[in-house]
Amino acid sequence: MFRSFVFTTIAFLVVGTTPPSLAAESQARIETIIVTGSPLSNDPDKLATIVGQVNRDEILRSGGANLSDALASVPGVTGSNFAAGSSRPVIRGFDASRVRILENGVGSFDVSDIGADHGVPIDPLSTQKIEVVRGAATLRYGSQAIGGVVNAINNRIPLTLPKEPFSGELSGNYATAANTRQGGALMDLAVGPLAAHADAFIRGTDDYDTPLGVQSNSYFKGDGGSFGGSYFFGGSRFGAAIVHYDAKYGIPAEDTFIDMKQTKGLFGSSFALNEGEFETVTVDGGYADYKHSERDPDGVALSTFIDKEWDSRAELIIGSIGPLSSSALGAQVQHRDFSALGEGADFLLPTVTKSMAGFGFTEAILTKILRLQMGLRVEHADVTGTPASDVPTDRSFTPVSVSAGLLLEASNDVTFGLTVASAARAPAQTELFARGPHDAPGTFETGDPTLGVERANSLEGTVRVRGRAIEFEGAAWGAKFSNFIFGRFTGRTCDDEGICIAGDTEDLKELFYDQRGATFYGLEGKVTASLIEVGGGALGVNILADYVRAKLRGGAGNVPRIPPYHVGGGLFWESTSFDASFLLKYSGAQNDVGAAAETPTKGFANLDAQVAWRPWETKPAVELALVGRNLTDRVQRNAAALNKDEVVLPGRDIRLVLRATF
Repeated sequence: MFRSFVFTTIAFLVVGTTPPSLAAESQARIETIIVTGSPLSNDPDKLATIVGQVNRDEILRSGGANLSDALASVPGVTGSNFAAGSSRPVIRGFDASRVRILENGVGSFDVSDIGADHGVPIDPLSTQKIEVVRGAATLRYGSQAIGGVVNAINNRIPLTLPKEPFSGELSGNYATAANTRQGGALMDLAVGPLAAHADAFIRGTDDYDTPLGVQSNSYFKGDGGSFGGSYFFGGSRFGAAIVHYDAKYGIPAEDTFIDMKQTKGLFGSSFALNEGEFETVTVDGGYADYKHSERDPDGVALSTFIDKEWDSRAELIIGSIGPLSSSALGAQVQHRDFSALGEGADFLLPTVTKSMAGFGFTEAILTKILRLQMGLRVEHADVTGTPASDVPTDRSFTPVSVSAGLLLEASNDVTFGLTVASAARAPAQTELFARGPHDAPGTFETGDPTLGVERANSLEGTVRVRGRAIEFEGAAWGAKFSNFIFGRFTGRTCDDEGICIAGDTEDLKELFYDQRGATFYGLEGKVTASLIEVGGGALGVNILADYVRAKLRGGAGNVPRIPPYHVGGGLFWESTSFDASFLLKYSGAQNDVGAAAETPTKGFANLDAQVAWRPWETKPAVELALVGRNLTDRVQRNAAALNKDEVVLPGRDIRLVLRATF
């Protein structure tokens, strides 16, 4: 079925005779046009907060089936690592309903925020760049982004008209730890004012090896692709795309697997107004039909989760008005119908979430070196569901978020940022209405339909250095939460019927969604420095580190499942035809655990290395890379994973990557 479409598309790209492509130029255009953190600037150095970025090379060499694997080099970002197909990004200790996953600025339309075993249906092989936004800039994307935003950027709806009629990319790799086989293809076509895009990927892995043996039921199989296009006219554009994603992956330490399918339609447009101060208006959105079944080894569906969701947003860019150098006004409307069948209905009955929001950003250049940036978002959310009381309940919330930032451009190479923000979040459907067993994470969860709006008052300072021989990005931040919502383990265990007892003799850990004050603070930074240039190449050093601490107030202990500190460093060599690097990264022990049912996690060192060779510069360009992960084959457990006590991360893995651009 869909796999035949994948193979057909890849074969078409292989046999096509093409002129030199603009693959690199297309990627460069996307990197300069899209910056997730602000509608006003496409230069990340003009923001008071820092936007993390991962490029196409890093994505392909990471080789994982999820976005978290591709973000491993971004300070402050880890993953939930529940399974190969369901590792959701964790930003500064925030996950699930506090981290919004986007594709080109529009929601990912899935149920990964409802359960740790639920994956995000965006494959890295279809992605050209991933951006990570932390801090105050996240209020652009809604209250569910209070902890951060991960935006997977691709060209499925072309943003610019290519200068060449055809360009493409083929990639494939093999890795040893899970006998990984995967391949992908991208194609961009221009005919007059029309631009078209197609992509496809296919991936298969076995259960992966660990230093303690094979991790049972850890396989992943998936495929997907898209077709899209844009029409360009008079400085404006309008486009649309259809996207499909299939995946089957096992749940480690269990005998069940997830069978996931998603089909979505996306649209994107930008219209040049040229009416006085009104410059452009963009309108983007999409609708998705998502379904996954949790099946036993015989393929019988035990639970089925269905999500029918749409998201739309519009932004108007306004030029200089009085002291304001530029401004943006926007609106967003979302609608989500969720339902569960089979055993899933015991966990969460159908819910409907509707939200409308208006937001604005503005910037004033106070002096030649000082900028003021401000943002405001007002959102209204209605969440309807049925809690454990069996009384249908409708809750309404109106979170209001504001931010203000100062950017000091001390020189051409050095900038400082200071941001204060007060961000609010409406409780999510699971936090309000969970009512029973969720077998994959091994929990018996009970929501609280009386939860109120969560608020975080935060302060963040940043510094950037962009010298010829050194680049540095660093941030120090803190956030004080009122009404922080968290899953509180009681220390008791339960059976499927909700009969709970003290001790650990039953299968499910009892969890209640609770609310109280909390304090988060942390540091993160990354340095890249050139040591010497010789023979057409450069030898340099990379250093990165991050730290986060999170405590519940009132003597209630620590926030559960917070990542430990990380510190790492390594050397790299870059030249026209040959690259090489290694990174030794230490993940500290995590002993500041939640009060009940959470165990400490030991620290570990991880050694990665890679070499890449480009034998010629002419098109079609070819790159061959050899990548090693966890080369010392250390036992590694993720402190942020719900199943860390049963599941070990992959052991030594050697990956061979072949990439050709036309």
